[in-house]
Amino acid sequence: MMKLAALGTTAGALNAMTKQGEAMAATYEKGTRGQAPLKITDVKVFLTIPQDQNLVVVKIETSEPGLVGYGCASYRRRPHLVAEAITRYIKPFLIGKDPDQIEDLWQTTYNMSYWRNGSILNNALSGMDQALWDIKGKRANMPVYQLLGGKVRFAVDCYAHARGDDLETVEANAKDLMNQGFRHIRIQLGGYGSENLSAEPDFKKHGFGSESDISVDTRVYLEKLPELFAHIRSTCGKKVELLHDIHERINPVDAIHLIKQLEDYDPFFVEDPFPPETHPRYFEMLRDQTSCPIAMGELFNNPTEWVSLISEMKIDFIRCHVSHIGGLSVARKISVLSEMFNVRTAWHGHGVSPVGHAANAHLDLAIPNFGIQEVVQFNDATQEVFPGCPTIENGYMVVNEAPGYGVDFNEKLSAEYPVVEEPLNWPPIRKGDGTAIRP
Repeated sequence: MMKLAALGTTAGALNAMTKQGEAMAATYEKGTRGQAPLKITDVKVFLTIPQDQNLVVVKIETSEPGLVGYGCASYRRRPHLVAEAITRYIKPFLIGKDPDQIEDLWQTTYNMSYWRNGSILNNALSGMDQALWDIKGKRANMPVYQLLGGKVRFAVDCYAHARGDDLETVEANAKDLMNQGFRHIRIQLGGYGSENLSAEPDFKKHGFGSESDISVDTRVYLEKLPELFAHIRSTCGKKVELLHDIHERINPVDAIHLIKQLEDYDPFFVEDPFPPETHPRYFEMLRDQTSCPIAMGELFNNPTEWVSLISEMKIDFIRCHVSHIGGLSVARKISVLSEMFNVRTAWHGHGVSPVGHAANAHLDLAIPNFGIQEVVQFNDATQEVFPGCPTIENGYMVVNEAPGYGVDFNEKLSAEYPVVEEPLNWPPIRKGDGTAIRP
């Protein structure tokens, strides 16, 4: 009897669970939380340049009137290719899909071209991904950072840029930024790798290359950079955090030697000592010889470029451009991986729309291993085109607390700032004899 009673109880429980599952399935068919089912009805792309960078903005419209999402797919030098990829390939694939299924849409869109991890398609993918997160936040009536676990800091600490062709100009610019409240400042003398510091190079005297090509004198750079750090430390003090970007323009062995010299000035980080294509052994050599924090990743678009550097603790900051890696979903996964190995984030900020900066900031607010965020201070035109864009207060980025990213987009006004149409190629950079230098 006891066994029969037990069996009866089990059968009753199973029956109840079955009915509960059927009810849940029925609710799901009606839509999330009983809402009407949601479908993607249109995908639009906008190109605009209200400031100094070509921007690509993706708008995803849904079957719920007024519910739209915005994403950043900005690729300054190839905006039309990104727009074409979205319009020709991603838009037809998304129409009719459920925008709540962010991960599934990311995976299927990522795989549908067969060949993967290209910067054009990654930017197109990012525009979709970020727009879907914006919709998700609006649908939940929450800022996106709430969907990522909520705030772990009150605002996003940022770094700004102080540059100049001489020590005194960099010093003056650094002090001005400190007076604005910035605690982290990137210092550059003569641009990257001693641009503008050397005499006319031999290749131009011999008619090699083009008149507009940029020359870099590696020896001048290696000599002047330690002098710059020493000067800024002595004039601006020890409290300000100093950053620098080598920009991959010198020989790896020279980069290692240079970074060892900079240790005495306690840099917050030195960025991109090597190109992404550099053999991993150089990172081992660098790590073995210096404790200076290293940031890498601005040009990364492939997991094979960042996974080993993070998991083998060869870098200290991951510096990806979020749209080039495929969007917020990817950046969130990178931040989780990085947390396991004490690597902090420092997402790239140059050439990113206010929508993209808001996406960066919402992730920055929610992750424990945030390091620093590169700042962009938006002009009046940009703020009019993107109402609700993030603002800078005392060196911190502050987001609009509205649902989603809190950033809107004025389509009509954006058309008054058409993108630059001529080819936007990175200018050739050469040594004195004309040899091309990356990037």
